[in-house]
Amino acid sequence: MTATTALLFGLFLAVLVGVAVWHGRALAIAGVGLGVILAVRLALTPFSLGDHLLREWAKLANLFGLLVGFELLADHFERSAVTDRLARWLPDGAPGSFALLALVWALSGVLDNIAAALIGATIAGRLYDRRLHVGYLAALVAAANAGGAGSVIGDTTTTMMWIDGVRPADVLNAYIGSVAAVAIFGAVASVQQARHAPRAPRPTEVPAIDGPRLGLVVAALAVVVATNVAINLWAPERADAFPWLAFALWIVLLAGALVRRPTWSILPRSARGSLFLLALVFAASLMPVESLPSPTWRTTLALGFVSSLFDNIPLTKMALEQGGYDAALLAYAVGVGGSMVWFGSSAGVVVSGAFPEARSIGGWLRAGWHVPLGFVAGFFALLAVRGWHP
Repeated sequence: MTATTALLFGLFLAVLVGVAVWHGRALAIAGVGLGVILAVRLALTPFSLGDHLLREWAKLANLFGLLVGFELLADHFERSAVTDRLARWLPDGAPGSFALLALVWALSGVLDNIAAALIGATIAGRLYDRRLHVGYLAALVAAANAGGAGSVIGDTTTTMMWIDGVRPADVLNAYIGSVAAVAIFGAVASVQQARHAPRAPRPTEVPAIDGPRLGLVVAALAVVVATNVAINLWAPERADAFPWLAFALWIVLLAGALVRRPTWSILPRSARGSLFLLALVFAASLMPVESLPSPTWRTTLALGFVSSLFDNIPLTKMALEQGGYDAALLAYAVGVGGSMVWFGSSAGVVVSGAFPEARSIGGWLRAGWHVPLGFVAGFFALLAVRGWHP
């Protein structure tokens, strides 16, 4: 590692530490840190900002549009009164909390994991009057990421593998690890939540479901999933050229506004939280990570920890280009590994945007210690059952 590379990684680490200590000023710290890292990269390395922006703009725009759009969609879902129905159906105490995690896990296999996490957080907020333990919020994010790890339509990284020629059945094996992981962190987090806050009283009268509002939610999710599959099947070379998913989501939201008006007032808060993540993601993209170590199960496990700090999409892309990885272990590692830090996955950013108390690295690690434990246990469960099959 050169001195310049060490300096860049040191600056990025300093930004993460600053966000952890002064999380109330997270956006300012991330913005200043990005500026310093960019200045060092331009001054000390052969780096073209224009070329980099051409490669990254669509991904950043896609992320911003999805994060803000999904918050509006979650508000539609909450106001549809479906959460009131589910509040009556789910059992009390820790079993009810675990059942919700299992529901999020299952939804993420057929929906985008961001949407599944946000739906779960919305329901949990209704069940507990928004008094959610940070450890439970971490588990919600981890359940969404674990549910998407075994499905080629459940996560962008698994879709990339599918397009690269990996069979859906091979990715499906990642569920061996994700089930084991959810069993561990889900059990601990459910007890945490049950002790943290009592469940809100069950509503005696449940309002009628707002059909048009619920239909808008279903339509938006269906369009996003269909767009993701269509682009990656028929025009994979253009998948990174335009923010397709965000564009599709906002088309539905704006068209749906003619039927049910979104709560536009939540946009400023959502935009601030999304800009913070974009600053971190862009800073991470400036790190000079040009290659990965030789593929082994140990390397794959390490990628899981790395994905909690760096965007897992470029990590997955580099792993596919390098070749020699076990598809199920790679899908599990880069998918579930991002749950260990709140900004390590888009699902975590969305949930922490809705529940700002989770936007602390230290608080997330202290309360959500069971997520890394579950991640490691699930990884070795998958390795023990299937072995290493590059």
